[in-house]
Amino acid sequence: MYERLPVAVAAGLLAAVWVAFSSHFSLVTWVGFIGCSAYFAQGNLHFSGLISTWATTLSGVFWAWLIIFGANMMDIGFGAAILTGVVTGVMCLQAQKRLLAFIPGTFLGCCSLFALNGDWQAAVPALVLGALMGLAMSQLSALFARLLPMTEVTGIK
Repeated sequence: MYERLPVAVAAGLLAAVWVAFSSHFSLVTWVGFIGCSAYFAQGNLHFSGLISTWATTLSGVFWAWLIIFGANMMDIGFGAAILTGVVTGVMCLQAQKRLLAFIPGTFLGCCSLFALNGDWQAAVPALVLGALMGLAMSQLSALFARLLPMTEVTGIK
């Protein structure tokens, strides 16, 4: 349990800061947490992982926008379903590129835009800052782990 203490403290502090910050600047709080979760889920807890998170979640926003825009332009039954199927396939195929290999990130960005009814101006900054919060949590956790050796926290040598 105590080995998770640095993570718990860093995550708790930065989550509280995010809620206060996002509320003050009219950012969609839950979308920021999606960006943060995507950062941790992709597994590379370094700057290059942040870049991958941004690339995949923001590509998902683009694909969702394309589906919404395209479906509105089509005047055929099941147009949205057909377009969604095609774009979903492309979303998976883009993972052939290393930078876009984290497919769940793409779907998280896509779903965020759908949940916001196509408001990409709300989705993009929250996803970007949320992923940055994930990097900050990772770095702060590592700092706390170095500053608070387990023997000091637990009393066990």
